[in-house]
Amino acid sequence: MSVSVNRTSDGPAVGGGWERLAFALRDTLPADGVDRVWVFKVRRRDGQDFGTAILSRIDDERRRIYTASFIHTVKGKKRGQFEWSLNEVGSGPLETLDELLALVPKRSDEEEPPEEIDRLTWFPPESAASLESDAPPQLG
Repeated sequence: MSVSVNRTSDGPAVGGGWERLAFALRDTLPADGVDRVWVFKVRRRDGQDFGTAILSRIDDERRRIYTASFIHTVKGKKRGQFEWSLNEVGSGPLETLDELLALVPKRSDEEEPPEEIDRLTWFPPESAASLESDAPPQLG
């Protein structure tokens, strides 16, 4: 059985690129330390979807802030191609969340702010995660 990343078809972090990014991140970051997740609206350009998320992770007495991005080709000869990256952009004491989030690069001046999503959407509890198969989630 596979745990689905998407809960609705019209909410934030919905679609194949987000699902694949979430799957990659679950294999990369210690899920029990991730406490908050925000996502920007996906941009589509030249047959590719571009998505960016911000993650907050607690590591002992420090808070670490990451940006995770993906490029998902949805049209053309390279349809289905997927690239992703994860970069730490700041760290500090646990109580400095707002200051650390200010370090996250903005994508543009007119962009809507990122929307917070339930962290369990991408990082299910250990019991649910153990029910997943080794295959990535089905793409929407």
